[in-house]
Amino acid sequence: MNHRYDRRTFCQAIGAAAALAAIAPARGEPDDAGMLRRTIPSTGERLPVVGLGTSGAFDVGPDPAERAPLQEVLDILVGSGGSLLDTSPMYGRAEDVAGDLIAGQRLRSRMFLATKVWTRGREAGLEQIEASMRLLRSPKLDLVQVHNLVDLDTQLATLRELKKQGRVRYLGVTHYTVASHADLESVLRKEALDFVQFNYSIGTRSAEARLLPLAVERNVAVLVNRPFEDGALFDRVRGKDLPPWAAEIDCESWAQFFLKFILGHPSVTCVIPATAKPRHMRDNAAAGRGRMPDMEMRERMAKYVASL
Repeated sequence: MNHRYDRRTFCQAIGAAAALAAIAPARGEPDDAGMLRRTIPSTGERLPVVGLGTSGAFDVGPDPAERAPLQEVLDILVGSGGSLLDTSPMYGRAEDVAGDLIAGQRLRSRMFLATKVWTRGREAGLEQIEASMRLLRSPKLDLVQVHNLVDLDTQLATLRELKKQGRVRYLGVTHYTVASHADLESVLRKEALDFVQFNYSIGTRSAEARLLPLAVERNVAVLVNRPFEDGALFDRVRGKDLPPWAAEIDCESWAQFFLKFILGHPSVTCVIPATAKPRHMRDNAAAGRGRMPDMEMRERMAKYVASL
């Protein structure tokens, strides 16, 4: 579903973001590696704007030939100034593989580990979170999210206990469909959260109407999943050249074009495309550097893609 991001909605988002101006500029600040960082509203901690998803990409076996590209992907992520890795117990062996590779290269101190709880019942939820800690080789996780809002009240209560104990730094909720946005909006209005994660892209802009402005209003950091719509956006532009004016935002590829469109929204904290390919990780990370599009440029980008 496509929604035009109108001037009134944008101004509402900017107005809410102004409350954060004392912490960091709305568009963020670059780190030493040149990657833009944006503020996590609940603490003021700055987070690099391009992270790494693991769904599908990290579900591999012990074969060194399968794991070598993933190790390179992680090295590129941190070497480019990124840090956030997002995973889940429902992603097969992803937690175990990520944990093994991170521990093997001693990358834990340079990474922001985010996973999810996806089960029902207090004991089952606690057991799943403990298992994630073991698999990720980390007794303390940066972020745990209630995946797809499953058994929300129970799991949030557990996460708040773990946060008080210092075992979880941040808590949040996730979903990945437009149909879930109304439910996410209801949760954002009701609960005190650090993060919310949902789908958003140049072709699926529903989140602009209410979720993105509300996240700023509620002081919640935003993680964006499905930025490429599971590859559908690349199918749409296959064989097409970037418009010459893409250079105005330091854009050299379609992946950067799609990611910079997302990062041009001031409410987005970090985007988390999944990949198992080093060249894609390098390309994605580059979207977090250089100039970002303003409202006018974002509309130009969206109209161009819609015309193809």
